[in-house]
Amino acid sequence: MPEKIGVYIDESSVGPYLKADELAEFIKGEFADLAAVKTHPRLNSEDGRKLIQADIDAETIDAVCVCGPSPRYDWDVFDFDGVLVERVNLREQCAMAYRNPDGTLPEEGTEAPRELRMMAQDYLKMGVVKLQKTSFPDPEVPDGTKTILVLGGGWTGLNAAMGGAAAGYDVVLVEREAELGGKARNLAKSFPLAHPWTENVNTGLAEMIQAVESNDKITVKTSATLEKLDGAPGQYTAKVGGEEIPVGAVVMATGWEPQEKGYLEPLGYGKFKNVATSSEFEIMARDGKMVRPSDGKPAKNVAFIVDVGVCVSKGLEKEAAQAEEEPEEPQEEKKGADEEEEDVEVLTFQNLETCKHLAYSSELNSLVGLKQAGYVADGIEDGQAYVFYDHMMVPGINERYYKAAQDKSGVMMTKGSIEAIREESGGDLVVVARDTLLGEYVELPVDMVVLPTGMVPTTALSEVVNLQYRQGPVLPELELFDGFADSNYICFPYETRRTGIYSAGCVRQPMSMATAREDAAGAMLKAIQCITSLNRGMAVHPRSGDRSYPVFNFTRCTQCKRCTEECPFGALDDDPKGTPMPNPTRCRRCGTCMGACPERVISFDNYSVDQIGTVIKQMEIPPKIEDGGPRAIVLACENDAYPALDMAAMRGHRWSPYIRVVPVRCLGSVNTIWIADAMSKGSDGVLLLGCKYGEDYQCHFMKGSELCNRRMENVAESLNRLGVEPERVVQKQVAIDEYAEIPRLIDEFMNYVLKLGPNPFKGY
Repeated sequence: MPEKIGVYIDESSVGPYLKADELAEFIKGEFADLAAVKTHPRLNSEDGRKLIQADIDAETIDAVCVCGPSPRYDWDVFDFDGVLVERVNLREQCAMAYRNPDGTLPEEGTEAPRELRMMAQDYLKMGVVKLQKTSFPDPEVPDGTKTILVLGGGWTGLNAAMGGAAAGYDVVLVEREAELGGKARNLAKSFPLAHPWTENVNTGLAEMIQAVESNDKITVKTSATLEKLDGAPGQYTAKVGGEEIPVGAVVMATGWEPQEKGYLEPLGYGKFKNVATSSEFEIMARDGKMVRPSDGKPAKNVAFIVDVGVCVSKGLEKEAAQAEEEPEEPQEEKKGADEEEEDVEVLTFQNLETCKHLAYSSELNSLVGLKQAGYVADGIEDGQAYVFYDHMMVPGINERYYKAAQDKSGVMMTKGSIEAIREESGGDLVVVARDTLLGEYVELPVDMVVLPTGMVPTTALSEVVNLQYRQGPVLPELELFDGFADSNYICFPYETRRTGIYSAGCVRQPMSMATAREDAAGAMLKAIQCITSLNRGMAVHPRSGDRSYPVFNFTRCTQCKRCTEECPFGALDDDPKGTPMPNPTRCRRCGTCMGACPERVISFDNYSVDQIGTVIKQMEIPPKIEDGGPRAIVLACENDAYPALDMAAMRGHRWSPYIRVVPVRCLGSVNTIWIADAMSKGSDGVLLLGCKYGEDYQCHFMKGSELCNRRMENVAESLNRLGVEPERVVQKQVAIDEYAEIPRLIDEFMNYVLKLGPNPFKGY
């Protein structure tokens, strides 16, 4: 812990209402042992940095407390080698956010209001004591391997392997089939992979396979699977074909399989020979045999249906509406068209649910429909392709491809809802559609109908990684993603909930070959970053560069297993006695284990229960609300809520002067003792601001906000024992872009607290 702390106050950040010299005098009076207390007109200037560096060089100080802009700004300016640095946010979350209790702003040139001075003074004290409770992390640096394991030898895996080798890393490529290439071997052509983005192109798969097999940095293992993966990032042991291979990180590019085809039965698949899936039609095109399966005749008129789920669901809605309006006729009285459509089954809602994977591949289905329509128009004499769609999804550069297809003779596109497909004599088919651009009701005779293929990620079909983790052999899934590798899609697209394992390509989400090529590069770079970081004792995202790791006091551990069960990343196993067994390189430093531990035996050198508890106790609380207003602590997630507060202030939003914001790594790290500390101190309320949780979660640590919400029962028990209403503690979900909402949330909370009345501990 630091012995000589220097406090440096930025004058430009506290104006125009506060005076830096007055704040300096205040903090000197509170902490007589400070080694230096100085002010500067603009600390983030070259002169300001030199002021601090001079004191470091003279060994006057061994820790720096910078009081000025948010720690999210100028972090590189205030990075001093070998010196602990703490940032006090006096600009965005104090001077810029302040408004008088009556909602007005103080007048410039007048003395700073009492509430503003108290706010700044509290934040100054919080910053100093936090630094006093901080130590330099002493990270564990493993002697790890730099070999990267790539699972899957398809298009994505091949590109990932080449990328790793080009970066100088040894790569082991594992493919379960006897040949490399994966699903790309079934393709006749690809959508455009480069400029001008208008025509189908050769995949270049054969050349890619040759390049991989001839690369000295890549070891290829075909007809092989990953039997098990043991250990942790940098120190994994992968068992492949009975051979144990040390690897540092894993890129999972195992691709997809066609979804079970029963959901297509209502549109004739499996009943009518000339109804095929897009996967089957692609192989026909690859082999130069675009013929009708029923009789081998050329398929000159082909209907491509892009979005089955949407089209049929609309048909169901209409049918349900008609059923409510019209009484059902007896079966024997139905005649005419109904008799012709006897064989057409109606898609039930249960069947509709099974085609959910089509929803994820909407863009890909659109592109496949356009591509295969081109096969018919260009490859069959007098060929005519009809593309039926409800939504044609071709974002970005693929708009050029769509426009080129529009101009292609032999391709006709129409928006519409498919109601039925029926078979005529001789195997001919009729597509029945409504609300099309061709007319309100259309019956189109065709030789073949091609239905889209649902893409099921391989993680949903088998335990492709076979992890030897306490938490189980598979990657955690959320129901929302239906088997696709779980991650924070907004911020960390290649992530899984197992550090060191990254997903790429169609195992992550349906995508084109062009996108998969970029995805492979991204996932490989993440794997390289992981290895590089852990070999320097640093955490990976989102706390990239953090050298701390959880420290356990096992002498007080009760083996309750809460930390092992609640860790989102499987960083903790159990030893034979049931005591937590840390795996430091799996850890992402969220602090969820620290928040879970009832005995408070887990801490970080720069983040601990004692540290934050001491920070909370620095808030000055008036003995009576009428003597200085209420007080509340806001524990704000550093990834969403805290940045949103900064952005709100930068955009002119202001909020109650009675709250004090304390940033936390994640709401999952919040220990109930902090809330008890705040209440026993006399705080009138605690507001927990964190990321959105649930199936559509946005938490950077996957489960932190959700776990915090689950722990509210424990919080209620603790407060009831203290004789304090549990209602004084409220958790709210905030996304980083909801900065305009935060001031309203804070003000509503403070009004709510005022209605509850003063904390019974106030004044003690």
